[in-house]
Amino acid sequence: MELQIKEKHGFQYVDEGTGEVLLLLHGLFGALSNWQDVVREFSTSYRVIIPILPIYDMPLTKAGVPGLVRFVEDFLAELGLTESCTVLGNSLGGHIALVYTLHNPTRVNRLVLTGSSGLFEDGMGGSFPKRGNYAYVQERVAYTFYDPAVATRELVDEVFTVTNSNAKCLRIISIARSAQRHNLSKELQAIQVPTLLVWGLNDTITPPVVAHEFNRLIPGSELRFLDHCCHAPMMERPLEFNELLQQFLHRTAVAAGATQ
Repeated sequence: MELQIKEKHGFQYVDEGTGEVLLLLHGLFGALSNWQDVVREFSTSYRVIIPILPIYDMPLTKAGVPGLVRFVEDFLAELGLTESCTVLGNSLGGHIALVYTLHNPTRVNRLVLTGSSGLFEDGMGGSFPKRGNYAYVQERVAYTFYDPAVATRELVDEVFTVTNSNAKCLRIISIARSAQRHNLSKELQAIQVPTLLVWGLNDTITPPVVAHEFNRLIPGSELRFLDHCCHAPMMERPLEFNELLQQFLHRTAVAAGATQ
């Protein structure tokens, strides 16, 4: 399915289906298409909302995790969404989801993290974007996936275009450094909602040891690994990811309803 982008007062987003809200947050180099299989599967039973995070054009002074959390808060207020929802985040999106949950505990009834930053991440393989270097960008995009073939020419071109802009690179670097500084290890025990961790067993950016640490620190969280999978399980193993998500949503439906 082709995702239809809506716009309201400067916010761009996908809003598909009706029912309980699933809020999906993409990562630093992520896009709406990262969640396409999730939207296709769940928009028949849920209202699936994905804001386009202003990673490349937000004011440089606000380019960091706190600024992106405030953006999400403002976005949901603009849509008039006051009820609690299930929040899913990949990579940087997971980090934003965690901080949003900590700041707005009554607005979240379930949390799903996959390849999340917040404890440790090696988003650029130990370095930051090199402007104008296509081979470097191609290597870094492939580094995100277990199967390098998933890093299509179209995807590499998209990231290259972003990193070839000095203004966008400055924001990427600012946000990446903010994520590295913003360690949540001392705060995660405050999360009380049902939490599912879906991790690629071959994740090189937020390795399995990070998933185990999230599992240890978030009370009652569930951890599931997918083999032959790296940093974006919802893209590399969409059928298995959706099955785990569906089971989690059904299993926690009563608890989620009780928090609303």
